[in-house]
Amino acid sequence: MLHRRDMMAALAAMAPLPALAQAPSWPTRPIQMIVAFPPGGQADVTARPLAAALERVLGQPLPVVNRAGAGGIVGSASVARAAPDGYTSLLALSSLAMLPESERIQGRVPAYTVEQFAPIARITADPTVLVVPANSPWHSLEEFVADAKKRPGAISFGSAGNYSTLHVAMAMLTGAAGLDMLHVPFQGGGPALTALLSGTLDSLASGPGPALSHVKEGRLRALASWGRERIPGFEDVPTFIEKGYTDVEFYIWTGFFLPLATPAPVQERMRAALRQVCEKDEGLKRALDAAGSPIAHQDGEAFERFFREDSARLVRAVQRIGKVD
Repeated sequence: MLHRRDMMAALAAMAPLPALAQAPSWPTRPIQMIVAFPPGGQADVTARPLAAALERVLGQPLPVVNRAGAGGIVGSASVARAAPDGYTSLLALSSLAMLPESERIQGRVPAYTVEQFAPIARITADPTVLVVPANSPWHSLEEFVADAKKRPGAISFGSAGNYSTLHVAMAMLTGAAGLDMLHVPFQGGGPALTALLSGTLDSLASGPGPALSHVKEGRLRALASWGRERIPGFEDVPTFIEKGYTDVEFYIWTGFFLPLATPAPVQERMRAALRQVCEKDEGLKRALDAAGSPIAHQDGEAFERFFREDSARLVRAVQRIGKVD
């Protein structure tokens, strides 16, 4: 006859396992990587080689889906609302935290909040660089600033939309230098860069990756960068800090996010895969180095702390810009 303890053990052995344990190992199908901007911008330049590298580790395709609109709000909100099953991810820029605050300033209810995302890893972290067409009259930052002061409102700069990373970076410059420039928002950094190359735009704060090849090929000229140190590939380009603009410092970073309620084992599997490709995948390293956007991997508590601190700084910058008509 079975004792009560033995009977309980037998019943436990026959009981169904928890749903997560019963489920097949994740992933079993493709994982969408949403980029909330059109092709050609910093997020897209990072996402495509990253997706290819992750596919080699996870054994499933990671199609990159460009879901642009409202300066990044549309794509980001779609991931915030997605099923938290690990099959929808977001490759975001630092603007992720700025956009909800910009919506509040404009008197609208934000389409998402940063609290709806689980920060998995940072992939890159690049200072922006001020670029102008190579046939422009400005060969130095001093010439550019002097001309902008002489002609208020005449010189244009593009961005990926109101309150986007590119907008905030230029707002830091115009505020510090006392400039009145014409802001021309686009749906992403890619279209803004295209307008600059076509001559319909005068200047742009660009991520170094998308701009580098055009600078090397002589189509664009770089005047200054927003970093504390000079950017690899742009060693001849001074920083704003070098030029005396001590508060003009800004970085575009790319980060990988999942919906907040994604199960912890799935989050950790993705975190481990990202760590592996960032540390060991030579193809990814070569691709991002060639794009002028080297890997600056960070995850775990370090990335969560970085995300919180950087988000708070950027929200304050948006609040300083105020309402944009």
